[in-house]
Amino acid sequence: MGGEIHKIGTILVVDDDAAIRTVVAQSLRREGHRVTTVASLAEFELQFPLVKPDVLISDVVLPDGNGLDRIAQLTRESPALPVIVLSAQNTLSTAVRATEVGAYDYLPKPFDLDALSHAVQGALARRTSGPLDAIDQDAGALPLIGRSPAMQDVYRVIARVVSNDLTVLISGESGTGKELVAQAIHDLGPRRRSPFVALNMAAIPRELIEAELFGHERGAFTGAQARSAGRFEQAAGGTLFLDEIGDMPMEAQTRLLRVLQSGEFTTVGGARTIRADVRIVAATNRDLGVLVAGGQFREDLFYRLNVVPIALPALRARRQDVALLARHFLDKAAESGLPRKQLEPQAIAALEHYDWPGNVRELENIMRRMAVLARDERIDAGEVRAMLGTAGAAPSPDLDPGIEAAVRGLLERLAREQPAVLDNGTLYDHVIGKVERPLIEAMLARHGHNQLRAARALGINRNTLRKRLDTLGISTGAGRPSEP
Repeated sequence: MGGEIHKIGTILVVDDDAAIRTVVAQSLRREGHRVTTVASLAEFELQFPLVKPDVLISDVVLPDGNGLDRIAQLTRESPALPVIVLSAQNTLSTAVRATEVGAYDYLPKPFDLDALSHAVQGALARRTSGPLDAIDQDAGALPLIGRSPAMQDVYRVIARVVSNDLTVLISGESGTGKELVAQAIHDLGPRRRSPFVALNMAAIPRELIEAELFGHERGAFTGAQARSAGRFEQAAGGTLFLDEIGDMPMEAQTRLLRVLQSGEFTTVGGARTIRADVRIVAATNRDLGVLVAGGQFREDLFYRLNVVPIALPALRARRQDVALLARHFLDKAAESGLPRKQLEPQAIAALEHYDWPGNVRELENIMRRMAVLARDERIDAGEVRAMLGTAGAAPSPDLDPGIEAAVRGLLERLAREQPAVLDNGTLYDHVIGKVERPLIEAMLARHGHNQLRAARALGINRNTLRKRLDTLGISTGAGRPSEP
């Protein structure tokens, strides 16, 4: 990456897996780092004062103890030492625990060596990272489930934002669990003992949204027979979750922007200024960037909300989580009094091949229905397919009509303006080039010009993305770094 300075440091690696120690050591040594590896906490205690590392890379589960417990102690003793945590326990609780003990970064196993290299470079550049406030939370109560790489990215962002009051914008299709993420951010953060208040913009009549948000005084409008506190007042000291923010009318957007800018508001029909002591978490299943471009959403409000973006993956993009979720929902159904059921391996395969247009919410509903209607305790593939209304794997969704129309329009324009392109063997590259540039630019913008995250979202290697950026002449964002 142009202008990036490659730093060299002394790295101490703690992992009881010999293969991981070897691969990590070889990769980091090729980059010029001085690397020492150990297989246990006992070896770590012997080597740490001798090696005096610039960065520590540590597993969680070690043969003679828990790596996170030692890291918690170490970050108190040496707060300037950045620690990168590796873990096969790929849950939200592990990511949060790694953050609360003061780890600089968390990488779930299996991890990408490019990601590890990037984390090491960031750690060397920011050796002043210190521990965050501890989080008093029962890990077993955390609501998010999934061990897929896509969910690991979500966990890592959540772990980094729970200890502060930064505004979060959660995007994702309906049914992906946006409110669960908002609730987790609240429950794990310092405001957890205060209210979590949710408001769905799509469910409130347009003329009542401002009164719902800010409250109203008696006589403020027809039917306002008494003063009523709005959601901002109800959430005082806690978190206000604004769901389906893309459906908020323009006039309410203007008032919300003023509150975010000033931290104060007045009720509808009132004159007294009230302090807005809330954390804002917003969510949308619409592309706010498209709404901004179409004049349906204020650009300045979008930037105020999009301080920390969290993009929730569709269930079809994390099929490896389907079995885990399905079993969880069957257990949950049994705990609520429904018959206890189990899934045959072929039934799980049928679930994994379905495209889940309703995402996690649809899967939960299907599992509850299975708990009631399945004839036997063990659910087979035939019952799953019958319940899903399919004789086998669901087909991939049809090509988006907008994309299809755009391609047809491009071909028609080429036929008029550059007919030779249709016959000279360059048509494929020409069309793909038209799609590739805006796709890459959109992913870079969506992920704050972070090339690693954009590459993951695109499903390509970061080096491949860099080559495409150079080939297409795409800027990585003038005046700001492309990596965190």
